[in-house]
Amino acid sequence: MARALALGECMVELAQTGPGLYRRGFAGDTFNTAWYLRRSLGPDWQVDYGSCAGTDAVSDEMLGFLAAEGIGTGTIRRLPDRTVGLYMISLSAGERSFSYWRGQSAARALADDPAWLAQILTGAERVHFSAITLAILPPAGRAALAEALATARRQGAQVSFDTNLRPRLWEGGDAMRAGLRLGASVADVVPPSFDEDGPLFDDPTPEATLARYRNLGAGSVVLKQGAGPMLWWDAAEGEGRVTPRPVAQVVDTTAAGDSLAAGLLAARMHGQPMPQAVAAGADLAARVIQAPGALVPDALAPDALASGARASEP
Repeated sequence: MARALALGECMVELAQTGPGLYRRGFAGDTFNTAWYLRRSLGPDWQVDYGSCAGTDAVSDEMLGFLAAEGIGTGTIRRLPDRTVGLYMISLSAGERSFSYWRGQSAARALADDPAWLAQILTGAERVHFSAITLAILPPAGRAALAEALATARRQGAQVSFDTNLRPRLWEGGDAMRAGLRLGASVADVVPPSFDEDGPLFDDPTPEATLARYRNLGAGSVVLKQGAGPMLWWDAAEGEGRVTPRPVAQVVDTTAAGDSLAAGLLAARMHGQPMPQAVAAGADLAARVIQAPGALVPDALAPDALASGARASEP
């Protein structure tokens, strides 16, 4: 059985459901991608989540939730002096803002044990991580994680890196730019966002953003532009664009990029060429943003939500 491993932080999520009303769940960017991957891949794939958790009741509940969702938890290290982080989503016209409480988050120790990290990476055909995975680590931890991922690539793993930006997690702009370069330097697949990367790096055009990640060594780059055309480049298949059709009503953009990454990666893992894979990611994200919260079970049911139809162009 083939194995995919996502690395990062799963947190307690408080998602706004109405004025002053919140629903408690578990989510986090790379966990969201793992959750959608599990539902997009067949039984020939095992999906694991690599992280750290505490030994308290809420950590037990989180691991139980992951296991119930079909995601492997044998790659989660338990730390008795830590717990699970928490974040709250506030919405305004479908756009989100986040408040975080992660001072004792166990996931911040993800790279503290190099031998354990190497062990969970061994044998994984696909590995997924994000800029948030890097941002929650101290600088030495970021370097240690990058080294472990580089080793995994040499051993045959294909690594994907989501450039998901949370500026508050970084020491400053220079650290954030260095972190994105570091993550991309050990990745095969990178799906950046021009809305975030362009201003951060002073990129004059979307093509400049794509070229920067291409020059850092990625074999595939998929550049997101919100509702605009997605530009893609692949070392073997050339380049093109996919234009998502408009979504009738955006309810919540939480996990839009996470689900897009999952749809893209799952399609590639099923052998689909780049235009179809990019379109599959855009379609899944279009379904997700039409419902509240990060994890939308109906997003993978063909008739449950209005389709995020798309057009593929050369």
